[in-house]
Amino acid sequence: LKDQFDNLDKHTQWGIDFLEKYAKFVKERIEIEQNYAKQLRNLVKKYCPKRSPKDEEPRFTSCIAFFNILNELNDYAGQREVVAEEMGHRVYGELMRYSHDLKTERKMHLQEGRKAQQYLDMCWKQMDNSKKKFERECREAEKAQQSYERLDNDTNATKADVEKAKQQLNLRTHMADENKNEYAAQLQNFNGEQHKHYYIVIPQIYKQLQEMDERRTIKLSECYKGFADSERKVIPIISKCLEGMILAAKSVDEHRDSQLVIDCFKSGFEPPGDFPFEDYSQNIYRTISDGTISTPKQEGMRIDTKTTVGKAKGKLWLFGKKPKPQSPPLTPTSLYTSSTPNGSQYPIFSIEPVHYCMSDIKTGKPRIPSFRSLKRGVNYFCLQGPALEDFSHLPPEQRRKKLQQRIDELNRELQKETDQKDALIKMKDVYEKNPQMGDPSSLQPKLTETMSNMDRLRMEIHKNEAWLSEVEGKVAARSDRRHSSDINHLVTQGRESPEGSYTDDANQEVRGPPQQHAHPNEFDDEFEDDDPLPAIGHCKAIYPFDGHNEGTLAMKEGEILYIIEEDKGDGWTRARRHNGEEGYVPTSYIDVTLEKNSKGA
Repeated sequence: LKDQFDNLDKHTQWGIDFLEKYAKFVKERIEIEQNYAKQLRNLVKKYCPKRSPKDEEPRFTSCIAFFNILNELNDYAGQREVVAEEMGHRVYGELMRYSHDLKTERKMHLQEGRKAQQYLDMCWKQMDNSKKKFERECREAEKAQQSYERLDNDTNATKADVEKAKQQLNLRTHMADENKNEYAAQLQNFNGEQHKHYYIVIPQIYKQLQEMDERRTIKLSECYKGFADSERKVIPIISKCLEGMILAAKSVDEHRDSQLVIDCFKSGFEPPGDFPFEDYSQNIYRTISDGTISTPKQEGMRIDTKTTVGKAKGKLWLFGKKPKPQSPPLTPTSLYTSSTPNGSQYPIFSIEPVHYCMSDIKTGKPRIPSFRSLKRGVNYFCLQGPALEDFSHLPPEQRRKKLQQRIDELNRELQKETDQKDALIKMKDVYEKNPQMGDPSSLQPKLTETMSNMDRLRMEIHKNEAWLSEVEGKVAARSDRRHSSDINHLVTQGRESPEGSYTDDANQEVRGPPQQHAHPNEFDDEFEDDDPLPAIGHCKAIYPFDGHNEGTLAMKEGEILYIIEEDKGDGWTRARRHNGEEGYVPTSYIDVTLEKNSKGA
């Protein structure tokens, strides 16, 4: 079995080499996972939005979905790092520790086997030496016996020589007997050690090596399982990341993105009006049907439309110079005034198109030649013009949104200051009741500063609300004027002839005023009596909302409300209770369900 010991030595060394080879494989897999996670994080960082807090870029649903996918991908990269960490701790580290222990144990067992083999070799050498010595003594004894016999048979040998040979024979025989006994003892000892070596010591060492190799195999099996478990543990979280990506993809709403674009670029300006008819044939004398030439009209009763309209056209730009206060020359019958109950006068326009255009220019209502010019003027002013405090440099709709956002921010700051004031008052009361806790007068400067900040914020809110009311009033007035101009345009259809045309009856050139408009107060009452907005859906409150601010609607968790106006991109949705109470609620606090047949209403 001596050669098998060497084979076992080679086999156990191969087992350790295989264990270290698998550990190296796991290490390279860990490096791959770490590099993969690092590259994913760098990719997410590269494409994540780098926007300052003041950036107010519209959050389109497609952009939000992409940002959510990036967040999920970042979480996925984190799970790859978890896999690498788990493999490094549970598999690679355990393999390296076990490999070190395995080498130490193998070395110990092999040393024990070599010692046993060396001891057996030593016993064999001792037995072999005693055997050789016994053999040598036996040959010497045989030689002494042959010499004695030769001398004893020789008649010429003396008695002394015979006696000496006999003594030598006895000595060699005695030494041979002693070496024989020693050889027998060494042989018996060697046989016992050899039996012990091959039946007790070596089997025990082989068994230990076998157990060691089996433990190595079991450890490899456990590491294989741990290698797979490291990946399997993160599969649920990775599945959630992938589900999050799918939900982000499903959350893309093309209609909402379109509405965000509309809300972002909505200016509130009116579309350009109709161009007036410019009659250049006024200076040509018309020939009457009987062949006579009519008397030219008086210069005082004729309007030079070419001059007036041409000048007006140069002043129709949105951000150009304002029209001069003096009005173009009008005929006495083209413009009438009417007094209102409060004593003010307002112009009533004739049904002539040129007159209508002239009166429109006089009232400061510019006409825009084209939307391209409007866009160019708005962009130029937004890029070059100064940013005013009241946002008057912005279009009406954008100005209204900016003012509303500022008012909301100021209200939040005011609420913080109010909470701080209440906390200071409570602390002051505690200090007054327990002077050992602090000096109440030390809080007075901070309380005064907080009250001053509250007053300043209230003034700012009042000022911005005044600007907001002004903007909303202008928008409403512009809508009223558009409504009135549409009515006048419909009334004049079919009644007027082209401007500047001559008729047989000179009296027809002077027309009376059209039917006067309804009283302004009656017009306002007409809008006040409108029916409430129809419900376009319903919502369920996910979280409670106190609704302390003006215009908001308080709600409880689980409460059902009607939706009467969708979120315009500012994070607020207009809702109504069953009792008719209306107000704005945070869009993120509710679960909205819109009716398909009412969504576009």
